[in-house]
Amino acid sequence: MNIAVVGTGYVGLVTGTCFAETGNNVTCVDIDARKVEKLSGGEITIYEPGLEKLFLRNLKEERLRFTTNLAEGIEDAQIIFLALPTPPGEDGSADLKYILGVSEDLGKLLKDYKVIIDKSTVPVGTAEKVAAAVRKNYNGEFDVVSNPEFLREGVAVEDFMKPDRVVIGTNSDRARKLMGELYAPFVRSGNPIYFMDERSAELTKYAANSFLATKISFMNEIAQLCERLGADVDMVRKGIGSDERIGKRFLFPGIGYGGSCFPKDVQALVKSSTEVDYDFQILNAVMDVNEKQKLHLMPKIEKYFNGDLKGKHFALWGLAFKPNTDDIREAPALYMIEALTAQGATITAYDPEAMKNVKSVVGDKINYAESQYDALENADALIIATEWNEFRTPDFLKIVSSLNNKVIFDGRNLFETESVKKLGFHYESIGRP
Repeated sequence: MNIAVVGTGYVGLVTGTCFAETGNNVTCVDIDARKVEKLSGGEITIYEPGLEKLFLRNLKEERLRFTTNLAEGIEDAQIIFLALPTPPGEDGSADLKYILGVSEDLGKLLKDYKVIIDKSTVPVGTAEKVAAAVRKNYNGEFDVVSNPEFLREGVAVEDFMKPDRVVIGTNSDRARKLMGELYAPFVRSGNPIYFMDERSAELTKYAANSFLATKISFMNEIAQLCERLGADVDMVRKGIGSDERIGKRFLFPGIGYGGSCFPKDVQALVKSSTEVDYDFQILNAVMDVNEKQKLHLMPKIEKYFNGDLKGKHFALWGLAFKPNTDDIREAPALYMIEALTAQGATITAYDPEAMKNVKSVVGDKINYAESQYDALENADALIIATEWNEFRTPDFLKIVSSLNNKVIFDGRNLFETESVKKLGFHYESIGRP
């Protein structure tokens, strides 16, 4: 098929590349001329494991191309994906200006039947708004489909190529047939394609992310209780995770969730609920718990240093909101940086992928190290904010020789408490004695 993908951000670039990998001809459209120039020249603009290899292969085979010209991008396309940002507004609602703006532009350009697909995470009712925007300038045939993405940063290529399920919202038999053909190569092992109405598909994405965010916040609350009752959250996690009704995933406590999806989607669903006079109490609590959890280590740090952090220097391992990505949106590390520097502390940070992005946000407010061990030099304590695999089994002798004090504040529970304490460390984590 000939496919157009409007927007070359995280979702758009993964989507376009993976569809090209199955033999489709994909044109990606973006208004950022510099980004288009980089992508056309073979320079990938996001970090995602496994993506670059597919990107370069399909670029070479000319199945994947990039342009700033919307008319050129959609001219031969049967299917047009909208993978555009939906940033939260001041009231928490998803801002649809980019999607609706492009939809109006599409109406001026359409000449024959095409399927327009909302790939971005959008509120219930967006498909109808997109259709209305297109109809302002076009009276011909077209369909608008909701096809939410369920990509996890760090394993997005695998998620796209081997999806647990594909959700497609449409009441059009014509669009349903085309979408079924498009996704057939990705579900050969039998994983389902769920066809439903547009509104149900739109709500499915918000419901999924909000439920996962709820699991995380629930475990963080249990961790808080463990610290007060002398229980071990790791034992509790294993005990409840073995119950198949609950499952083992998303039960790891830490210093809160971040990223581009969970914070924004929970907030947007709460806003949508408010608009129909429903008080979504659970999700309001989820947001409140997560906001507090991001700074859960601060009282522990302040207590250890007798409430005086001025002049203290900290090593910070991890800046991305999760491992295997350079995404720092709503990253707990950013909250830690703000809280520590506000009290007069200094920081040297290391992250395998996210330092460039953090520097663009906080600049020289902190120092950046070339390795995880360089970050430790003359630090009064080590703080761990992201669970990168390379942090899990460090050289503790190097840590001892570099730190001024044998002190670790672990926001991701990377180490066994007894093992670290036997080495003489003052070690504090989340929800464990």
